[in-house]
Amino acid sequence: MSTLTIAAAQSISVAGDLAGNIVRHKRFIKVAAEQGVELLVFPELSLTGYEGEVAAALAIDPDDDVLQPLRDLTRQLGVTAVVGMPIRLGKNPAVLIGALVLRPDGSLGVYSKQHLHTGEELIFTPGSGGSTLKFGRDTVALAVCADFSHASHAVNAAAQGADVYAAGVLISEAGYAADAAVLQGYAREHSMTVLMANHGGVTGGWQSAGRSVIWSANGTLIASASGTGDCLVIARRIDGAWQGDVVPVVHG
Repeated sequence: MSTLTIAAAQSISVAGDLAGNIVRHKRFIKVAAEQGVELLVFPELSLTGYEGEVAAALAIDPDDDVLQPLRDLTRQLGVTAVVGMPIRLGKNPAVLIGALVLRPDGSLGVYSKQHLHTGEELIFTPGSGGSTLKFGRDTVALAVCADFSHASHAVNAAAQGADVYAAGVLISEAGYAADAAVLQGYAREHSMTVLMANHGGVTGGWQSAGRSVIWSANGTLIASASGTGDCLVIARRIDGAWQGDVVPVVHG
């Protein structure tokens, strides 16, 4: 079995500050590269924060030049980064919740959130998902927050041969226990490694629970953040066995 290193980027987003959040994301990507991370997954809407009131104004075409510094860095350092951003596709005015896949080969993948939380429909339009990602023999399926609350989403990921189910989320303390149980259950039920990347602080008026986590394909805990704050939650598979680590991310 090949080696694989994946990480959840538990990040604090500055409300509506795309430029500032790009700088913060660059720091995460650099620390991830130092740790040998191949796939780095950020929380839902990580580049703007979960800020519905400004989402339409901030929404971009995924190919917008504003993301070029991140695309250049992922290419330079050999890290695939999945970043959260409100997006519009082509001339369609609909605003989608995007998870943009920045690959080391310079390519860009687009995943759009398929299932919206109650109230999100006032701002966003349901998306169409996206393609799985390949890392050697491993297949990764993406999810954004409410996607995973629909069991059919994980069933479809498993049907596509996913070994890893990676979700960028915003989960508060009140919802954490139930949501974590659902995700851990998917690991056991579908024999998928499950990664959950949560926000590290307050965003959109919500106090995130943090506690980003990765479970192995039998539901065993690999690594988890102990609370909130900026950190990487890392899982390394070596000779078929997973090892976990949590690394703080310090900004200059």
